[in-house]
Amino acid sequence: MTSAPFPYKLVATDLDGTLLRGDGTVSERTREALVAATAAGAAHIIVTGRAVGWTRHVLDDLGYRGIAVCGQGAQVYDAGAHRLLTSVTLDRQLAGLALAKIEAEVGPLALAASRDGVDGEVLIGPGYRVLEGSLPAVLLDDTATVWAAPLNKLYIQHPELDDDTLTGMARQAAGSLVDVVMAGPGVVEILPLGLSKATGLSLAARRLKVKASETIAFGDMPNDIPMFGWAAHGVAMANAHAELKAVADEVTTSNEEDGIAVVLERLLNAA
Repeated sequence: MTSAPFPYKLVATDLDGTLLRGDGTVSERTREALVAATAAGAAHIIVTGRAVGWTRHVLDDLGYRGIAVCGQGAQVYDAGAHRLLTSVTLDRQLAGLALAKIEAEVGPLALAASRDGVDGEVLIGPGYRVLEGSLPAVLLDDTATVWAAPLNKLYIQHPELDDDTLTGMARQAAGSLVDVVMAGPGVVEILPLGLSKATGLSLAARRLKVKASETIAFGDMPNDIPMFGWAAHGVAMANAHAELKAVADEVTTSNEEDGIAVVLERLLNAA
């Protein structure tokens, strides 16, 4: 009796809260499951909100040499060649207008920004709360410096509003100009209108000659919702935001409990 083939040609995984554990590592079990899935004919693509500058070292540590989608879909990155294949930047004039509209509704915001490019820096303005364990950033005394070079996205924080409330109010105020997503605790982002992880993933999949109907995706935050909408099967981690769980095809165990491996092993054993 011939076993069935592995059902997907593409495994798309978010990074933080999904592939990575809280200490920033990938478990041996998850590594082995991904190796087995690729041996069975599936490509693995990392799809992260982090821009390339904050992703490169993780990919290098993993020995990852494939295509990665970074910056919420803004960047398609060849990890093996260390070069950008595509990059979408935020219109800075439009972003400034959007920011003004949001602040008119909610009051002053703390601001950070991600600069474009393989070595793009993350700039942190006055009052922006850098989360414990955050990646390296350049602290600014003057927010005006943020606008000096091309950007992938802005990060905004409010002194009182929680992430979900800030995201909703920002969308209401400026949703016709930019997209606003909540990508993690304390991480609300302003992106080019129409940009999402699905945008970048579709471009990367086209390069690999893989279809949405052949893709399984794993994630944990609302910014993964478009990716789940694009892929044939969306798997939310047990630690995922309620909004993502609501649209997921299934919920696996947490990133600390090898949630990706649990699903891939099941599929591999059935194949």
